[in-house]
Amino acid sequence: MRFIETLKNIWTIQELRQRLLVTLLLVFIYRVGCYVVLPGISPSDIDALANFTNKSGLMQLLDMFSGGAFSQASIFALGIMPYITASIVIQLCGMILPSFQKMQREGESGRQKMNQYTRYLTVLILFLQAPAYLINLQMQVNGAANGNAMSLGFWTTVYLTVILCAGSMFIMWLGERITDRGIGNGISFIILVGIIARLPGALYYEFVSRLPGAGAGQGGLVMFIVEIVLLFAVTVGAVLLVQGTRKVPVQYAKRIVGNRQYGGARQYIPMKVNAAGVMPIIFAQAIMFIPMSLAGFRGGDSGFMHAFTDINGFWYNFVFFILIVAFTYFYTAITVRPTEMADNLKRNNGFIPGVKPGKKTAEYLETIMSRITLPGSIFLGIVAILPAFARFFGISQNFAQFFGGTSLLIMVGVVLDTLQQVESHLMMHHYDGLMKEGKIKGRTTGQAY
Repeated sequence: MRFIETLKNIWTIQELRQRLLVTLLLVFIYRVGCYVVLPGISPSDIDALANFTNKSGLMQLLDMFSGGAFSQASIFALGIMPYITASIVIQLCGMILPSFQKMQREGESGRQKMNQYTRYLTVLILFLQAPAYLINLQMQVNGAANGNAMSLGFWTTVYLTVILCAGSMFIMWLGERITDRGIGNGISFIILVGIIARLPGALYYEFVSRLPGAGAGQGGLVMFIVEIVLLFAVTVGAVLLVQGTRKVPVQYAKRIVGNRQYGGARQYIPMKVNAAGVMPIIFAQAIMFIPMSLAGFRGGDSGFMHAFTDINGFWYNFVFFILIVAFTYFYTAITVRPTEMADNLKRNNGFIPGVKPGKKTAEYLETIMSRITLPGSIFLGIVAILPAFARFFGISQNFAQFFGGTSLLIMVGVVLDTLQQVESHLMMHHYDGLMKEGKIKGRTTGQAY
């Protein structure tokens, strides 16, 4: 079989084999760490936190990105999300602040400075999130009817905070090692592992709930098969969204240098349908977290707060969808710059057939980007709210999260990037790629978030 032959080719390439083994080793270390519980936490405390996490859709989302470490009160409970938050803030600073823009233009030295600032900001975020996590853990344990009471003193909170911060920084180090010595973008791969780790349990729970006599939510194995088919269809749609591009033809003028002719060939500018990636979903989720935080501080249950804290409700998903569409346009506008693209084409003696170089080219590219961003933003918004539709049709909360949202797009993007890395090694050593025809197209950016 072709698949077995491809695996043999992968194992034959020494460099690729070493990178795969290193990646598997580091992933194994990460998964073991997810089950190392914080000092002083008893099994009853973990049960109380797990019960709270299963009841809250937001906490289930955080638990998914941490690979289950959040609900296990693990030393890796905060996961890699603080680093991602810091990276997003630094990226935004690079788009707005002139000093960060200057660092971006400095090449490798500027990139190292920005990475250092990202690490500093990650530590600051961790020292804010770790005490909040411990306070939430204490509230859930004391609120559970288990006869136990948890009282974390000042110094206990301090050293547990240090442990949680060290755990997240260790995960970040593992991600960097996967990037340097393993396969693909390490941080994104860590997120992928955390998401996939939740899939078998969610799949098993959904399967059991569909068996005859399982009680509420039963529907037979036929319904379970329908769910799997729908999940496959949604995944195919996410792949199309990630890989969808509009090719703009570009012609380069012919140049004669000595006895050789340069240029004259037609190339293409790939304009991505979803140039913003998952960033609009992350921004929108950050905005939607505000009502949840206010509801937690107020402790009330007003109609307005309830409407915007129910992740399966109509108003929450309606506003969530609108925010995703708006942020898609916003993020695309600040990342895709038609004026710079037009200037680069003019500088390299390139032009779009039928369009004048310079300002007209910039306007043409901006028009194309606006037209393809509209369906891309709507499709992205639909993918983001698909878990709510899945819950409406009786799918369990854990399994419904795989029907869309950030988790699905991250899985699709990281898997495509990883396959592209493997295929590049195979092609480099004159082996066939992973596909019989065509090539795997990864994202234009190296990140999944």
